[in-house]
Amino acid sequence: QVQLVESGGGLVQPGGSLRLSCAASGNIPTFYAMEWYRQAPGKQRELVANSISDGSTNYVDSVKGRFTISRDNTKHTVYLQMNSLKPEDTAVYYCRVVSRGGYEYWGQGTQVTVSS
Repeated sequence: QVQLVESGGGLVQPGGSLRLSCAASGNIPTFYAMEWYRQAPGKQRELVANSISDGSTNYVDSVKGRFTISRDNTKHTVYLQMNSLKPEDTAVYYCRVVSRGGYEYWGQGTQVTVSS
């Protein structure tokens, strides 16, 4: 079993920054992909960014240039640095990891609220 614990969410003013962390523990396999999703009220969950084991990263257009995903494989942790936050970034953010064997694991979610 793999457990994911997210942290770093909170309330921030527009233009501010937050850094989310997602740490894995338990029987940790080699992760192929480490990802961040978000779900705003009344909307579908969307992929925000992902980090693939080959070093590549991908972002949804709405966060390009503002968010940065990174991973520390020695700590089994994935980060999401969020800068220039906008009210439309308000959502519950979830991390998801996918093992090379195709198993997926989800975190419990952390609330990010961007408001003045």
